[in-house]
Amino acid sequence: MSRPTPGPQVIVVGAGPVGLTLAIDLGRRGIRVLVVERKEAPAHLPKMERSNARTMEVFRRLGIAERVRAVGLPADVPMDVHVTTRLVDEPILRLPYPSPVEAAELGRTTNDGTLPLESQQLVSQYALEPLLREVAAEQPTVDLRYGCGLESFEQDEHGVVARLAGSDGTSETTRAQYLIGCDGGTSTVRRALGIKLSGEGNIASLRQVFFRSRDLVEKVPVAGRARHFYFADDDARIIGTAMVVQSDQRHFTFHTALPEDTDFVPVILEKVGRPVEVEVLAVNSWALHLLVAGLYREGRVLLAGDAAHLVIPQGGLGMNTGIGDATDLAWKLAGVLHGWGGPGLLDSYGIDRRQVALRNVRASEYAARGTAEWRGASTAEVGDDTPQGARIRAEVAELADVHQRKGHEMTGIELGYRYVDSPLISYDPAGPADDGYAYTYRPRSEPGFRLPHAWCADGTALHDRLGPGYSLLRLGGDADTAKLEQAVRETGAPITVHHLDDPHLRALYGADLFLLRPDLHIAWRGDAAPAEAAELADLVTGHGPEPVPPCDPSDRSIDRVERTGT
Repeated sequence: MSRPTPGPQVIVVGAGPVGLTLAIDLGRRGIRVLVVERKEAPAHLPKMERSNARTMEVFRRLGIAERVRAVGLPADVPMDVHVTTRLVDEPILRLPYPSPVEAAELGRTTNDGTLPLESQQLVSQYALEPLLREVAAEQPTVDLRYGCGLESFEQDEHGVVARLAGSDGTSETTRAQYLIGCDGGTSTVRRALGIKLSGEGNIASLRQVFFRSRDLVEKVPVAGRARHFYFADDDARIIGTAMVVQSDQRHFTFHTALPEDTDFVPVILEKVGRPVEVEVLAVNSWALHLLVAGLYREGRVLLAGDAAHLVIPQGGLGMNTGIGDATDLAWKLAGVLHGWGGPGLLDSYGIDRRQVALRNVRASEYAARGTAEWRGASTAEVGDDTPQGARIRAEVAELADVHQRKGHEMTGIELGYRYVDSPLISYDPAGPADDGYAYTYRPRSEPGFRLPHAWCADGTALHDRLGPGYSLLRLGGDADTAKLEQAVRETGAPITVHHLDDPHLRALYGADLFLLRPDLHIAWRGDAAPAEAAELADLVTGHGPEPVPPCDPSDRSIDRVERTGT
């Protein structure tokens, strides 16, 4: 007699990029996951277009970075941004950014910690989501169910009972130990928990026009050598009009505040400046929000992605913040479900990730206000071949050269965040006064920061050597770390020890010993073995002192983002 198939340990509600990434990571850690998605199939619209450097590092650790790049914008296409009147016109301002090929070559010859292991990649959601679905389906412990929605759930101290409804009219009740709401800004899960969003909502209403043009790149070659076009016109809104080239360079999005019933074909043709084929595929209205959930966890139910935070598109921080949620939550859930994680492990999720969301919301607002700053100088005469038109274009160029960079040069926001007051981190007693809110990335190796990427002496990436569990780096000295290694192992947590006789790494990171969390954030560092090895092991695995309560929605840490920009 065959044994019944065990039920899921985790139910993930929502199969967008965040939910699928979470399922992939959990699946790779041996956790049984059920993903339910009300849609019948992955998204066919490009709600997001850019996986930033930190997200691409996450995809690399999941073993799929090259697969993501294969469905994205061709690797030799520059990531340039243009401010222009029309595509056919000489740009008012061109902000050059390297293609993935160029960025990779620069990365291979740079070893000072200032660059990420992976560069950004433009990849449309309608290309990324099916790929992530494919990868999730490859995990033996992941069950994907499209056309299946969450109707309601109840939880107790042992688990969660979810009532599911299929699009075919069927229904079922499923029990799991945890339920994760990755179901977007109108999250059913968040609303059922009664968790409120705080911040600024409904700031503006915009339209995204998704269109296809088979000949635009051929007839207007500049469209094939850049990714973003911002149009200088008399629209001084916080976003204004813009066009984004999608992965296959045959599909595009046009962003505008014009009414939904507008005939967008002539509008797009006017912005292109030359007769091309334009087939409008969809027009979607959406609202701009700067909102963060007051709590990320209620008992055995947690939130991630847009269910927990909503940001303005400038800076491309929305989905990327959610991928950060997924990679943080995956190892913590796995630790609890595998039995080695203490009660503080999941408590730390909201403490760690909510502060990142607060920070990113303000960074996104800062970038959006920068866009509005240069748009305010543009008038209807900006495209005129007159002295007045030339004067306006010069002023727009000067302002955009400062303010438009705010949404495209924020590697410090993407890579340089530090987890502050995390119950899983042992901080230096005399740590730095600042906690990593700069826009320009500066590699930092104090506890709480992501370990900066560096190349080892043999040419391999240090990040690639570090496994999915805890890592102890020994970069010099003769400290006896046997007690620390044993103490971590006695908790049941996986740990690998890396002895690297590499003076360059020792000089770059500034200490002999580093204990790294599974997400590569630094949990502890020192030049001597910790005096209380068992206490440190308990701390980093969630068995330490009870953490401080989650942030209250009325806190003002949302205003701590550095506002000096680039």
